Amino acid sequence: MPNCEMIEKCIFFNDKMANKPGTADMMKKSYCQGNWQECARYKVCKSLGREKVPGDLFPSQMDRAKTLMG
Repeated sequence: MPNCEMIEKCIFFNDKMANKPGTADMMKKSYCQGNWQECARYKVCKSLGREKVPGDLFPSQMDRAKTLMG
């Protein structure tokens, strides 16, 4: 499966998780390099635009993403 198209630009992993490399790697494997279609950040980005993705939205927070998307 190909990587998420947003992997290089995702501020969550490139900024927010920089001090937690072990956790970041685990989440990247699950979402960015695996099941990226199920990433809350990806869904909000595609639905509302990159600027509408909250910096503190975790990839697993699909309920929050659904609320944001209405």
